[in-house]
Amino acid sequence: MAKTQTRFVCQNCGRVSATYMGKCPQCNSFNSMVEEIVHDEPAAKKANVRGLTGRSQPRPIGDVSGQDEDRIHLPIGEFARVLGGGIVPGSIVLVGGDPGIGKSTLMLQMAMEMGKSQRVLYVSGEESERQIKMRAARLTGPASGSMPEALFLVTETNLEVIFNHIGEVKPNLLIVDSIQTVYLSEIDSSAGSVTQVRESASRLRELAKSSGITVFIIGHVTKEGAIAGPRILEHIVDTVLYLEGDRFQAYRLLRSVKNRFGATSEVGVFEMREGGLIEVTNPSEAFLAERMVNAAGSAIAVTMEGTRPILVEIQGLTSPTQFGNARRTPNGVDFNRVLLITAVLTRRVGLKLGEQDIFVNVVGGIQIDEPAADLAVAAAIASSWRDVPVRAEAVLIGEIGLAGELRMPGQMVPRLREAQKLGFKTAIVPKAIRKGEPYPKGIEVIEVRSVEQALQAAWKPGDLPKGRKLA
Repeated sequence: MAKTQTRFVCQNCGRVSATYMGKCPQCNSFNSMVEEIVHDEPAAKKANVRGLTGRSQPRPIGDVSGQDEDRIHLPIGEFARVLGGGIVPGSIVLVGGDPGIGKSTLMLQMAMEMGKSQRVLYVSGEESERQIKMRAARLTGPASGSMPEALFLVTETNLEVIFNHIGEVKPNLLIVDSIQTVYLSEIDSSAGSVTQVRESASRLRELAKSSGITVFIIGHVTKEGAIAGPRILEHIVDTVLYLEGDRFQAYRLLRSVKNRFGATSEVGVFEMREGGLIEVTNPSEAFLAERMVNAAGSAIAVTMEGTRPILVEIQGLTSPTQFGNARRTPNGVDFNRVLLITAVLTRRVGLKLGEQDIFVNVVGGIQIDEPAADLAVAAAIASSWRDVPVRAEAVLIGEIGLAGELRMPGQMVPRLREAQKLGFKTAIVPKAIRKGEPYPKGIEVIEVRSVEQALQAAWKPGDLPKGRKLA
């Protein structure tokens, strides 16, 4: 007879404890320990271990075919770019994002496009078939005609029943919305618990690897922005995608944080409209469309998102503080980077920012993590403090060190080519110590060694008389 034992599992990090604790000692979250009942399997059942293919036979590496498998063409170009060029048969992809950001909308759009050439099964645990059909009709519009006949909809949360539907439909593509609503009846915990999420994802992975079906699963996120459930969920899947953006902004960014079949940190840009998510093929032009030229406190940075260079406008604003401690309020850039840049401007350049509230904003809702945008942030802050606009035709690229020096970021040539393509005439960059690929012609490259030299070069001619210091 199988033995039964009780344990408590943290729903955020997956830590297992024999007794209940109000605060998880691993992730420091409160009231996240949930009781679960575990049945020990008999020894005969344990011996029957599941495999991924049902045929486990070691082979020499030279006998294994090394040819790349043909990807399935995905008509949504930005989505295909993030996946690495298309859909890989037999892969499992996890898509996460904040509630209401557009995950289900994007996956339904993809299902409708793929349903024209592939058999697609869309499994929803949160919406009925009628609700999904109404949303599909809204996305396609009244003049679109009939729906794809190879797209099948079902509302189901029991994974065993879902596998029966898969055997009947025999799809090429499976979409599960969402993994937190799916459960296995043989496990005594509720749907969405750590055990259910981990085991359900493992079963779906076995299905993908053994049958060649491509599986897309949608995952909820926690208030910190991470995929809900244990971190092992991200290790089970082949690709992890995050749909980012502000719900009050029109732009959405589909970001790859893990991809076994392509480049990581790749980004696809979409715009949310009444007809769903529309591709933005030239995001740099879209982000700069409403830019106010020759406005103080504005600078252009060139950031790399995966292999794609994107030009964004960074705005800075300084204002005398009305409180004892000056505030630093960034939006779209790291808070600690703003503190570092402000300290360098105060200590190395001489700007008196100790009694100034500083606000930094990246236009368009994009999040910049790389330090190559440091120089543009510094120029935007200094421009607002002096009320002098940065040269409208210039982009600023460079990482700032604590000594006030500038350091060369990677992939400088693709950044300059993107700036030149959008009509910028000047680029202010760190002085190259090691010469590599020559800079593209048609754009003036000003090489500087320090932040102060870069700011001197960023002002328009005549705004800063010769010999006059910034402070």
